[in-house]
Amino acid sequence: MIAGKVIFIVALIMQIIIRYPYRKRVDYSKSDRQERFLLLLITIGGVVIPFIYIFSGWLAFADYRLPGWLVGVGAVIMAGGLWLFWRAHTDLGHNWSSTLEIQAQHTLVTTGVYRRIRHPMYSAMWLMILAQPFLLTNWLAGFCGLVTFGAMYFLRVPKEEALMLQTFGDPYRQYMAQTGRIFPTGGFR
Repeated sequence: MIAGKVIFIVALIMQIIIRYPYRKRVDYSKSDRQERFLLLLITIGGVVIPFIYIFSGWLAFADYRLPGWLVGVGAVIMAGGLWLFWRAHTDLGHNWSSTLEIQAQHTLVTTGVYRRIRHPMYSAMWLMILAQPFLLTNWLAGFCGLVTFGAMYFLRVPKEEALMLQTFGDPYRQYMAQTGRIFPTGGFR
């Protein structure tokens, strides 16, 4: 399934292009070990193992077949994830950081997609990770992102919300009551 591999690579490039204007030089040595480990884990599951699959035959033993139309489903899911990723970065602006940190100039953003979803970047990543098994038809390369991102999400988001509560207090508490964590308001919280 060459098309799925190409779509996956283009999507990774698009993520880099979307995030590039918002990047900051980060001293990862100031992050705790769990945070560094989680960032490494998502890189392995979302980039390294998929690239080993795409550019070598080493993982061919774990291939599976899907009807071609399911690659199209994966492409649509990936496109939706990329749109939400772009929109979340645009709405958040320079408040975004790759590590769990709040800087003096950071503000609580509750407009745009953040009006209905507290963590739309995580929502976008879930969509893109869910598209991966449709695009990379390999049990390891297709599903490793789901496992590694799932671990990152479930370990990181509680810390992130605690940091937001500590920094923004009652306004963030009210915001939490009005929005869904990764689903729009009215969905799972």
